[in-house]
Amino acid sequence: MRIDSHHHFWKYNLDEYEWIDDSMKVIRKDFLPADLQKIMKVNKMEGAVSVQASQTLLETKRLLKYAEENEFIKGVVGWVDLCGKDVEDQLRKFISYEKFVGVRHIVQGEPDIRFLLRPYFMRGIDLLKKYNLTYDILIYPKHLPVAMEFASQFPDQSFVLDHMAKPFIKTSTLEPWRSEIEKLARLPNVYCKVSGMVTEANWSGWQKKDFQPYLEIVYKSFGEDRIMFGSDWPVCLVAASYDQVVDIVTSYFKAKLSDQAMNKLMGLNCINFYKLT
Repeated sequence: MRIDSHHHFWKYNLDEYEWIDDSMKVIRKDFLPADLQKIMKVNKMEGAVSVQASQTLLETKRLLKYAEENEFIKGVVGWVDLCGKDVEDQLRKFISYEKFVGVRHIVQGEPDIRFLLRPYFMRGIDLLKKYNLTYDILIYPKHLPVAMEFASQFPDQSFVLDHMAKPFIKTSTLEPWRSEIEKLARLPNVYCKVSGMVTEANWSGWQKKDFQPYLEIVYKSFGEDRIMFGSDWPVCLVAASYDQVVDIVTSYFKAKLSDQAMNKLMGLNCINFYKLT
């Protein structure tokens, strides 16, 4: 089964999605399940995981409602207040939904570069294993050393790095991103989403070859069992269509991987990581 491990839905409003600035005005509108389902069908994608884009419990509830109403949505990675005193109450409430599979916090937007290591945040992370929930790590390259320290303290917790930690593809910069990715990948409980690349490239002038060094490094670091395709739709639309995002990944890996390994990249690893049914 081909699964898109990373996409978003939203009913756009400025207050909830203030991160969508003027440069991204093309996505300042609603993006709903019916919109994605049509595109996925064209690209032979059979299921998808919805990921939070707003740090509100309201959005998490909305994503879970979409998942209940749409069979192709296989899982939801929502937001809860991991630093809150009532975090366990929030988790108990959401795990009653069969498709609630994980949690994410927009760490890249936090001014504290060591936010992942805050005691209250780590207390919240420590609860996730109890409820069989995963955690998506959303960071920039500068956060990678902290992410390594963070993830190493929870060896039994399943983590996935979103968007390859957003390397500087536009400037073809590899270091120190490469070295830090290689270190993080040594932790067997950390996976990596092959996603979000086009937004880190030249939006109007990228070429497929721009992504090849980064894809190669991620593949060599994490191996065929811990990488998964994600479209990052509709955010990707600022720089590329859904079809183009799929083509960037599949055209590169088809020449390198066996059919079995391609199946892992395009679905099986996501199913195993999130325990999708």
